[in-house]
Amino acid sequence: MRRIDAAQRRARLGVRHRLAAPGDGGLADVARSVVALHATDPASVFLAAWARLRDPQVKSIERELYDERQVLRMLGMRRTMFVAPVETAPVVQAACTRAVARRERRMLVQLLERAGFGAGRDVAAWLAEVEESTARLLARRGEATAAELAQDEPRLRERVVLGAGTSSEAAQNLTTKVLFLLAADGRIVRGRPRGSWVSSQYRWASMESWVPGGLAEVPVDEAQAALARAWLAAFGPGTATDLRWWTGWTAAEVKRALARVGAVAVALDEGTGYVLPDDVDPVPAGEPWAALLPALDPTPMGWAGRDWFLGGHRTAIFDRTGNIGPSVWWDGRVVGGWAQRGSGEVAFRLLEDVGAQAGAAIAAAARRLGGWLGPVRVTPRFRTPLERELRAQAP
Repeated sequence: MRRIDAAQRRARLGVRHRLAAPGDGGLADVARSVVALHATDPASVFLAAWARLRDPQVKSIERELYDERQVLRMLGMRRTMFVAPVETAPVVQAACTRAVARRERRMLVQLLERAGFGAGRDVAAWLAEVEESTARLLARRGEATAAELAQDEPRLRERVVLGAGTSSEAAQNLTTKVLFLLAADGRIVRGRPRGSWVSSQYRWASMESWVPGGLAEVPVDEAQAALARAWLAAFGPGTATDLRWWTGWTAAEVKRALARVGAVAVALDEGTGYVLPDDVDPVPAGEPWAALLPALDPTPMGWAGRDWFLGGHRTAIFDRTGNIGPSVWWDGRVVGGWAQRGSGEVAFRLLEDVGAQAGAAIAAAARRLGGWLGPVRVTPRFRTPLERELRAQAP
């Protein structure tokens, strides 16, 4: 069995994720390099592109997202929001999102029944009717906010108690949940935000108005094989545990997908990993590189096992639920974290001695990022200990 050590994995990461040498192209090219971009935090999409493009422009990124529609914002792996290339979206939908939609709809029906909606009615049929009505009304409008749709379809304003009997008990109307289900089914899509590029308040549109003909239907086995192949091309070598975590699949689904693409077993420090059949040869190591990656960047979120690039910095860089914050990288390893202060300054802290060359390169990257952000202020949705500390410090 061929062995691939941590240094070789870091070399692959730098080249394939466009970090060792940011290039030309646009947001879709960046997304393809990592399969899809994490988009739970809207700012992460733009900051991930900034780290990987030679000349990133907000207007160009927005044009690809909302005018040319080369990429789609969609629910994907692990019930997480992603921005995926339009040609990859049907694969993600069939391989991951379709199962999420079924599970979430079943859970919502059960929640409504427990909340008393079941008295004298078929809750599943009632919910399906509300979904159909909402989809028709959205198609008629062309695009709309959640509030506008709730005005058109009063049943969206029905309220249900979440977390009944707990300290987090709260009443919530059904608008968000119904729109979530329609989006998970691939019937509607999040469009342009109501505010700036850091806003998470979106207008909605029908998928067919956004992508002519809607998302293509792909058989599940075929889609899972295609997604596994894309992940191995971008993140390989990785373990079966890594792929299972990244996709949210079962162990059996991972095993079938790896077999279908003919994945080749290789020896890693943490055990058996896999690469594509034509990807066993080493990647030449290039010049050392520095990068400032945003919270939830797709690179560190691509593997469950992260010791080979993270070292002992997990508690400073990750929050308690496993979300990575803004991170500083040197030549394929996490060596620190960063935050934007209220003044606009991008401050960073190194968690290990990386030498003068690395320190100077990282400081230059921080200055470039601060200049690029200009008047925009970015606060990660999931705050980490180091990010909070850096942000709170006086300049």
